[in-house]
Amino acid sequence: MQKPEKKKCTCLTCDFRELVFANLNSEDFDRVCNNKVELCFSKGEMINAEGDTVTDFKYLKSGLVKLFRLTASGEEQIIAITRPYEFVSNTHVFSEGKYKYSLSALEDSVACTINLDLIKELIEKNGGFGLQLITVLSRTTERIISQGLDIRNRNLAGRVAYVLSYFSKEIYHSRVFDLPVSRKEIADFISMSTANVIRTFSEFKRDGIIKSYGRTIEIIDPDKLEVVSKRG
Repeated sequence: MQKPEKKKCTCLTCDFRELVFANLNSEDFDRVCNNKVELCFSKGEMINAEGDTVTDFKYLKSGLVKLFRLTASGEEQIIAITRPYEFVSNTHVFSEGKYKYSLSALEDSVACTINLDLIKELIEKNGGFGLQLITVLSRTTERIISQGLDIRNRNLAGRVAYVLSYFSKEIYHSRVFDLPVSRKEIADFISMSTANVIRTFSEFKRDGIIKSYGRTIEIIDPDKLEVVSKRG
């Protein structure tokens, strides 16, 4: 992780201002802006680990991350793969003193951090800000829960199709993209074996749904992929 650099605050032009901080007056917004620190994380780098003490309120400015926990045997259980504008590491920061889950970068990412005590002070002072923040956190939690249920209601082929469609439509907005996760990580995410995921990829290639070149995926037949996802 690169050391944070002190630089001119760009929060005035950041989309997060309208998302969460629009209810703050200019004085309080300046306090947030001056308190905020941007941290850069390389692909694969841990942003926070399960059991770390919670000191900051984090949000993802750019990049892609995974939220996960480790089982007793040391295996990863991936809970969510998420993008900017979601406060995925903050689902419990107001109720717990330590992180219950780990968060790591799936690609080079930038996270903004604000001292948690400042956020709590602003919530107590400004009910409109507090309500807006709770709304955003609730939406993130709801998306994580809904996505988990959607995946578990599908068979193996449907789960893999769902993940590929999610990356294509929601993350990269392209039919050609570099898959940011390994086959094993996909298996962890959809609660299937790595061997089954690899076999399903081969079946999709055989059926002309996708092409793959290492980590690069090309969706050849998005309509058929969508059918497999929905029927799975």
